Amino acid sequence: MKYLLLIIAMTGSILHASLFVEPQYGDDIKVLQTLDIEPSFLRDPIFMQLKNELSTVKKHHYMKMLERGALYIPTLRKMIHDSAIPPVFLYMAMAESHFDAHALSHAKAAGLWQFMPKTAKRYGLKIDRYIDERRDPIRSTEAAIAYLKRLHKLFGKWYLAALAYNCGEGRVLRAIKKAGSDELHVLLDGKKRYLPRESRHYLRKILSLALVANDASMLFADIASYTFNRSEGSSLVRVEVSGGETLEHIASRIDMKSEDLERLNPQFNYGFTPPLKRAQINIPYSKLTLFKESYRPGKQKNMFLVHRVKKGESLSKIAYRYGINYKMILSFNKMRKPVIYPKQELIIPVPRGSLRHYKVKKGDSIYKIARLFGIKVATLKARNDLKSNIIHIGDKIVIPN
Repeated sequence: MKYLLLIIAMTGSILHASLFVEPQYGDDIKVLQTLDIEPSFLRDPIFMQLKNELSTVKKHHYMKMLERGALYIPTLRKMIHDSAIPPVFLYMAMAESHFDAHALSHAKAAGLWQFMPKTAKRYGLKIDRYIDERRDPIRSTEAAIAYLKRLHKLFGKWYLAALAYNCGEGRVLRAIKKAGSDELHVLLDGKKRYLPRESRHYLRKILSLALVANDASMLFADIASYTFNRSEGSSLVRVEVSGGETLEHIASRIDMKSEDLERLNPQFNYGFTPPLKRAQINIPYSKLTLFKESYRPGKQKNMFLVHRVKKGESLSKIAYRYGINYKMILSFNKMRKPVIYPKQELIIPVPRGSLRHYKVKKGDSIYKIARLFGIKVATLKARNDLKSNIIHIGDKIVIPN
């Protein structure tokens, strides 16, 4: 009788456990299906090991990544949902950068989605002295979505699109040709090595990150629930501001700390937007009404730009070029002495509206441009540090008012 009661108790425990586990197992299968992956993948030993490590010995590391991504996850999640690509691709950003917008690889890939410069420019991301949109959480996500959609159109399966994102479409096409199949278990074969080891583990890593978040047994509801279920007010929106505008000034208009606004806009290389043209920045949705009420473009007295020192330049010559006192340059760059060196970058505060740029066109000459704007040739040459009258098509000439 005692053994019978024990068997009944054990059976009850097993039944209770199965009631808890089976729905989660079903949810895991649904995640796989969004990437066109068969349920048998859940038994892949390398994947099982990665997932187990994340939910045990690497749990603290996983939580740190979630905390770091808390600023961006609600926005990325909504953008991915609205684009109709599989929601699991949120964890591609987690796998690529650990949700660090400033992440930079040895191969010069940057940002949440680790775009290489060439690919970034192909998808419309700006990279110049003032801005690197690979670090912009919204612009880079737009580019990643467009890239993934193009890869899916090329390969027809989402898991192939993910693999191609990691190692390039050419590498995946060659792997499929060599294997004679595009089945996932074939391409991930560790002995045949149709794909590089990093790429074979890449999809496993993304799915382990996704399924750990999907696993109720993790019981870290505090940060996970807060991060993934924040209200719409925590999402980011893009608003237009003046060129050369400091984030500190914009933050003061919408009752934010400047460092908080800078964290939402890691794309700017300096603490201000690119000069001369209007720019877009990210602000919390909850601040949108206040921004519309309080911010007025062009109200900041100075606009800011960066001057890269050329060989032979002096601080007084640079100051004259921009029509300001050299002491202003010393002050804004926190310099004790007026000593500069080639390739040094100086922040230049210029009275707003005091400068324009003119792009040299075919048939232009220095005399023609000076006459067009009603200024002396000598002044134009001095402001642009020109040693001769030679200019080239495409040159940008500073036009002082």
